[in-house]
Amino acid sequence: MLKTMFLVLISTALINNVVLSQFLGICPFLGVSRNVKTAAGMGGAVIFVITISSAVTNLLYTGIIEKFGLTYLKTIVFILVIAAIVQFIEMFLKKFVPKLHQALGVYLPLITTNCAVLGVALTNVQDGNNFIKSVLTGFGTACGFALAIIITVRNSYPIQKTSDSLTIK
Repeated sequence: MLKTMFLVLISTALINNVVLSQFLGICPFLGVSRNVKTAAGMGGAVIFVITISSAVTNLLYTGIIEKFGLTYLKTIVFILVIAAIVQFIEMFLKKFVPKLHQALGVYLPLITTNCAVLGVALTNVQDGNNFIKSVLTGFGTACGFALAIIITVRNSYPIQKTSDSLTIK
């Protein structure tokens, strides 16, 4: 059991990384990957959103949607859950970490439309994952996103023209 959990975490974070191998979640990835602090903040927010949304969507799907034959509503319900979680994070950051909230700017609400978040929720349902595997898959995927965004921080180097050549300052 523990070995399986470990393999789920490693495979979702490193092998099937949503950003590096599946190219999901590129918009916020490109938007905030210029600074390590901002990238780490976005990574933390995404870890929280994907992990919590994986848990909540699994409970909603198995407890209500599937039981009552409402599977055609799963995407809409999952989007609403994700949006509510992102709003909660935005209010929390605005109140307690205003500098990070300001640095993330428009990219924080964009987590709602981040296809990686919805993709994990839908994949968990599609694969028939139980609650624990859904949460582990969400957490591993989110850690992979955070890892990718932090290790690929892009520094902008101002280019300055001097006489006949260009130099990087």
